[in-house]
Amino acid sequence: MHTREEKLEAFGRFLDVLDTLREKCPWDKKQTNQSLRTNTIEEVFELSDALMKDDTLNICKELGDVFLHICFYAKIGEEKSAFDIADVCNKLADKLIFRHPHVYHPSQVGASSPKPLPYGEDDKPSDMQNADTAQKVIENWEQIKLKEKDGNKRVLSGVPDALPTLIKAYRIQDKARNVGFDWEDRGDVWKKVREEMSELEEELRKGDKEKSKKELGDFLFSVINAARLYKINPDDALELTNQKFIRRFNYIEDHSIKLGKPLTEMTLDEMDKLWNEAKSNE
Repeated sequence: MHTREEKLEAFGRFLDVLDTLREKCPWDKKQTNQSLRTNTIEEVFELSDALMKDDTLNICKELGDVFLHICFYAKIGEEKSAFDIADVCNKLADKLIFRHPHVYHPSQVGASSPKPLPYGEDDKPSDMQNADTAQKVIENWEQIKLKEKDGNKRVLSGVPDALPTLIKAYRIQDKARNVGFDWEDRGDVWKKVREEMSELEEELRKGDKEKSKKELGDFLFSVINAARLYKINPDDALELTNQKFIRRFNYIEDHSIKLGKPLTEMTLDEMDKLWNEAKSNE
């Protein structure tokens, strides 16, 4: 692995390359925050795909692509005399120090931070000083965020509107849990799941599309809640099922090609048989 000096040198080299491209490349010169946004989302999903596959080489590559976008936005901010990459790094470091009182002394928050600490060394809550578990750290993190003077005073205000809905539901529930709004006994959640499923079935039988949509949302929200309570990431779980379905369906398609018989001409029984073969081979 590289030394600290080598890492800083590599970062400086990258910034020099970015500066040159921004000045001399026609494509890079015309990019704006708005034009880059959709590409950024795509790059993040490509990184997510590499992470799901635990593909080390591609994780490194995709991290670079995401990192490029982060620094590109900082470069645009610098051109507007709003902020630069040093501001981004310093604000991030300050925030991490600020939100980890169990690790850092309050005086270690840098001068670049506009926010005063919500506690002094003498009145820092003892439970913040003694956060010896990951869960306690998360709880402290949420409490400190609520005390910050940046406008995000509501518990759920930090959940981005643009998050994918499944992840958004999980984050909403998790943030509510961090301030004590949660099931006392996680086993009780299944009663809620069954209740929401029953209400969904009732509206589907009635044929009311709008009410069915509402009840389906309630049902999905309750299932996500159950997953959270049992410490299962529902997004990861659903992606595992997506990949499983793709593998099995590809097996059917591969055999249809070998047989010279298009999928559209295969019977459901034939496809079910191949599906079960694929399942037994896993």
